[in-house]
Amino acid sequence: METVVSNDGTKIAFDRSGEGPALILVLGAFNDHTAGTGLAEALKSHFTVYNYDRRGKGESGDAPRYTVEREIEDLDALILRAGGRALVFGHSSGAVLALRAAAYGLDITKLGLYEPPPAGARAGDIEPELTEFISAGRRGDAVELFQTEAIGMPAELVARLRNAPFRPALEKIAQTLVYESDILKSLPTGLIPSIRIPTLILYGEKSSGVMWQNAKTLADALPKGRSIQLKGQTHEIVPAVVAPVLKEFFLAK
Repeated sequence: METVVSNDGTKIAFDRSGEGPALILVLGAFNDHTAGTGLAEALKSHFTVYNYDRRGKGESGDAPRYTVEREIEDLDALILRAGGRALVFGHSSGAVLALRAAAYGLDITKLGLYEPPPAGARAGDIEPELTEFISAGRRGDAVELFQTEAIGMPAELVARLRNAPFRPALEKIAQTLVYESDILKSLPTGLIPSIRIPTLILYGEKSSGVMWQNAKTLADALPKGRSIQLKGQTHEIVPAVVAPVLKEFFLAK
C-alpha cells in the first residue's frame, strides 16, 4: 500500500488502482480498505480508485486525540495526492463523513452515498460509553454496544457472534467506534443545504425503513441531490449492482 501524511502527521494507507478520474472510497464502521476491494475492482476500468484505511484501521496510523476534522483532513490529503479534486463515494458512516467533508469545503466534484445512517440518532449519543469501555480495556463491550445500539443488531445475535472468527479483528479497531459515534452526532443546521455538488444517495430495497426515509430526506434537502432504490439489496454493498450505477452517475456530464 502507498501512504500519504495527513495534517496532524498521521500516515494514511491506501491502494490505488485503475485509470481515469480520481474516485475515493470512504468506508464505514468496522471496515478497513479490504471491504472496498470488490467495488474498487469493479470501478477501476473507468476511474483511478483510491481505497484507503481510515485512521486507526488496517495499515493507517492513529493519534491520541481524535476530532472529525482530523478525518476530513485525511480525506483532503488523499484528494491532494489524487491531483487536487476527486469524486467521492461513502458507505454508511463513511457516507456521513463524506457529507461533512463536502460541507467543509474539500474539492469534491460529485458525491455518491450508500445508505448514510441518520445523524443525531442513538449512534451519535454513545460516544461517552464507548470511550469509557475503551479506557477500561473493555474492547469487546465497546463492540457489542455499537452493534446493538448503533447498528440495531438483536442482542441474541450479538451474543452468538462473540466467538466468531472475525471478532478479534473487530476488537482490535474498537477505539474507532468512538470516532464513528462522533461522526454520527447531529449535523449542524444548514450543513446539508450548503452542499451544492451533485449527490446520489443509494439505498437497498431490503434495508430498513429508517434507511429509506433518511435517503429520501437527504436527497430532498440537498440542492442537487437525488436518491435511487436498488432492487433486492441490503446495507451490504454488492459491487456488481452498485458499480454500474456509480459509473453512470460519476461519468455523466
